[in-house]
Parts: sequence; structure tokens; C-alpha cells
Amino acid sequence: MGAFLDKPKTEKHSAHGEGNGLHYGLSSMQGWRVEMEDAHTAVVGLPHGLTDWSFFAVYDGHAGSRVANYCSAHLLEHILSGGAEFGQGPSSVEGVKDGIRSGFLNIDEYMRNFSDLRQGLDRSGSTAVCVLLSPTHLYFINCGDSRAVLSRDGKVGFSTQDHKPCNPREKERIQNAGGSVMIQRVNGSLAVSRALGDYDYKCVDGKGPTEQLVSPEPEVCVLERAAEGDEFVVLACDGIWDVMSNEELCEFVRSRLLVCDDLEKVCNSVVDTCLHKGSRDNMSVVLVCFPGAPKISEEAVKKEEELDKYLETRVEELLGTCGETGAPDLVSVLRSIASENIPNLPPGGGLASKRSVIEAVYNRLNPHREEEGSAGELEDPW
Repeated sequence: MGAFLDKPKTEKHSAHGEGNGLHYGLSSMQGWRVEMEDAHTAVVGLPHGLTDWSFFAVYDGHAGSRVANYCSAHLLEHILSGGAEFGQGPSSVEGVKDGIRSGFLNIDEYMRNFSDLRQGLDRSGSTAVCVLLSPTHLYFINCGDSRAVLSRDGKVGFSTQDHKPCNPREKERIQNAGGSVMIQRVNGSLAVSRALGDYDYKCVDGKGPTEQLVSPEPEVCVLERAAEGDEFVVLACDGIWDVMSNEELCEFVRSRLLVCDDLEKVCNSVVDTCLHKGSRDNMSVVLVCFPGAPKISEEAVKKEEELDKYLETRVEELLGTCGETGAPDLVSVLRSIASENIPNLPPGGGLASKRSVIEAVYNRLNPHREEEGSAGELEDPW
């Protein structure tokens, strides 16, 4: 379940890079959680002669960060050594899929031998959502409830499916292994039905690794790349998806790409917006842009500037009418603006994505206010 802090940790880890015709950015934030249990991987140009291949992943750890951190550093090497398909150069789509599956099963069995995991001193586990890009194909890899979406031709072209205990196929496996699904959790406890680690749920005698209460087997979906239509892929943990749908996140990212070509800043904006939308979990997002991604639009930039100016003016007006009662607090200002019909707000992000603009003006005009805490500490005004 995870414990919560009194106020969120809003420092971000962010990065960006490029290669193989791709540009990527990433950002992660601990948020309200007591620990940061997310991890990620971003590699452009793979070993074993696969220099024109790339790999990106997000890992959402639970009950600790041990498994997520190990996977972020080593899952790719297990995949690449998962079969002759990679060692001798991938010869077929099915061969690559077999190598991916073998890599997941191998790393899960390998980690089981770590003394702290074997002795139950560490009971952590982790989801994994990845995209492996060859020059011709996109391999979407999912194990758990983190998610990947592809934006193609201006809309959601593909999404991985979350592995939840209530899914009929997952529930059947859990029950066949002697378990149950209660309050939408494995044995009333674990919220995902597939994960790496979680060895307390992988000890049913007579059952293979993919037949246990929790399976480490990934679901692999393959799409041919579309040079003209492919725009971007987003990988994110459930701290993002808890407050944004597939369509909302794609629309929001697309709108940000029209006004900003710094992918690190775009990812930071996603994380901040999800915090302001009420996410209480760790948050991690990786954005991979293809050559066909939206480019900066002068019209969009102008509208964005006009929106920011309008919001600044509204804050000034609200603070200017306070009279003898004193300045309204920030939550009151946010609620007042939220009640208005404001045009041209970023789709998918709404006013939550502009909270920092509002706060900046409020703080500048009201420097001697009583300390009200940071944006994330305030009660949700929306």
C-alpha cells in the first residue's frame, strides 16, 4: 500500500538524449510516497552489433526499490542474452519475442538467489513496461500495471494492457495456483498479477514460473513502424495513469510539443500536472519522439503566451480586490479561477497544468503571506 509524507517531495530526476533518429526525455518525482521506488532505463544503440536498436523502460517498484533498481541496470542485458536470437543478430520477430520472454524469466530466477530476497529480508517487486525499437518494428513489453502508449496519426495508436488480478485470464491463473482475488488484489494484498520479484507469491510447488500467483512473464506486442504516422511513445508508471487517461496524456504531450522542443521540460510538465491533478504515488515518465512528432507552432506559442498573460492578469485582479479582509489564500484564488470558463487550456492537462504560472504571480504579489506550503501541499482546489 505504501505510506505517505506530510508534504510531497517535488524534486525531479530528469534527463534527455538522442540517437537513431529518436529524441527522448524523462522525468521522475517521489511525490507523496515515503520512498522513491520507481526506476527507468534509456539506451540508444545496443550492444551485440545492434547499434541501430534502442531500449526504454519504466519500473514501478513496490515494498522497496531493490528489484526495480536491479532491473533498470540489468534487464536489458538479460533480454539480449535471452537467446541466440540476439547473440547472433535477430533473425525474426518471433525470435526477438522469444528472447524478450526468456530475458524476463531469467532475470526473475537470477534475482531469486540474492540473499536478501531469498531469505525474505527484502520482499520487493516491480512492474516493467518497455519498448524495444528496431529499424523496422516496435516491441511493446509489459509486465504489471505500468503502461505504454503510442501516438500515431494524431491519436492513440496502441496501448499496453494492465495486468490486474481481476482480469479473467489473470484471475484464472491465480486461482489455479491456490490463491484468491479479494478487494481486487492477489490474496487481498498485491495490486498487480504480473511482476518481477515478489517471491512470496512465487512458491507454489508443482507450478512453473508462469503459473504462480504472480507471473514474471511479459506480454509482448509487435507493431511495424510507420515512418509517416508515428509521433511518440510514452512509458509511465501508474502514478501517471491514476490521474490521466491514455487519450488525455497523449493530447497533453502533443500540446506541449507544439510550444516546447525540450523533452525534459515536457516530461517535467507531465509529472507536475499529475501531482496537481491529485496523484499520490511516485511518478515516472519516459517520452520517446520519432521524426514525425509535432513541431513547435508559432500559432500555438502565441496562444500559450496569451493564456499565461490572461491567468497572470486574473490573479492580479483577484488580489487587487481584497480590501480590508486581506489577500485571499492561494487555494481561494485557484478555486475562483477554476470556476471560470477559460479558453485554450492545454488539452488533457487543464488548469492543473498552469498551476505553477498562477502560483508564481500569487507569490510575487503577496510576498508577506503566511506560509501556505508548496503547490502539492495545498488541498485540491479543482
